Amino acid sequence: MTQLDFFPSRTLTLYLARLFVVRIFAVLVMLVLVLLMLDLLATSGDILAVPGNGQSQILFYASLRVPQLCARFLPYSVLLATILTLVTLNQNSEVVAMKAAGLSAHQVLAPLLLTALLVGGTSFAFNERVVTRANATLKGWEANKYGAIPKDSGVRTNVYVTDGTNILSAATASGSDGAMILTGVTWYQRAPSGAIADQVRAASATYAAPGWRLTDARRFNVASAESSRYPSLVVGQKITPDQIELVSVDADSQPLWRLSDSIQDYQQAGRRTSELRATWWHKIAGPLSAVLMPLLGAVAAFGLARSGQVFVRAIIGMALGFAYFVVDNAALAMGNFGGYPPLLAAWAPFVLFLLIGETVLIRTEE
Repeated sequence: MTQLDFFPSRTLTLYLARLFVVRIFAVLVMLVLVLLMLDLLATSGDILAVPGNGQSQILFYASLRVPQLCARFLPYSVLLATILTLVTLNQNSEVVAMKAAGLSAHQVLAPLLLTALLVGGTSFAFNERVVTRANATLKGWEANKYGAIPKDSGVRTNVYVTDGTNILSAATASGSDGAMILTGVTWYQRAPSGAIADQVRAASATYAAPGWRLTDARRFNVASAESSRYPSLVVGQKITPDQIELVSVDADSQPLWRLSDSIQDYQQAGRRTSELRATWWHKIAGPLSAVLMPLLGAVAAFGLARSGQVFVRAIIGMALGFAYFVVDNAALAMGNFGGYPPLLAAWAPFVLFLLIGETVLIRTEE
């Protein structure tokens, strides 16, 4: 084995990768189960409060939350698995044996880095194919107060569109073009002074070409404080389904290729795209952060176990990993508000902590 070989022997590579994968899976299952139980304790009451909901709806909610929790906490699982794996190898003097055989610190970490890269790639595919759909369905269900929602894969939530000074809002929007259906609809009509003159609520609305036909609408006049009901009422003459599709883009509920189309539509409409672009880049940088975790946690692998510093080294590795998540979330928030360019907001934390991890590893072990 020479220092120019990046990976150790095939047997050692498979051994380290297997240890790492088992610990990643174990930590992820533990985190997801604990967090899911806590989430169900807080949410099951709201779900069961809806007439007709029962155990099947609880299980349906859990099936939607599990992909979200897996996507959110997989990088944390990789970090904790890195600490557990490297501390175990250190305490068993396996790291000492590998270094005595001529392996460098980077060669010891190479199987873990490769495994983390494969985990990151799997996470990216899982996020784009499964998590985005779960996000869209769950947000639509929550917006409808856990009641029945139209079975449509393109459910959009929290719709808010203006028609001059008037406002049309809806809890969900499903379908497209003339077949679009709005639920939980509220129409706010303003007086010339700017104050709200009428408020109209309806359970659903369909496109009337032009305008939106509200079914069983309830109008409340603010000036007279009088209420009235209408079997059918058309509002929002200038609002089209295309406008609703444009304003109701949820980056977390769209896969990468569909989000690219939404960004292009926003550009053509002259709308601000920095938030969508930052999320687009972060859809790649987020799963790839798993590759950083073995590097940031590498400080736990080295140093003599008998020196009593293994615990301190493990704490340092965890601190570096969690510091990355804090900086990453802060940078993404700044990108959403336009404080950072989208590319910088998504990738600056990754590059920064890559350099920090390499610096710590080289100065302490190489």
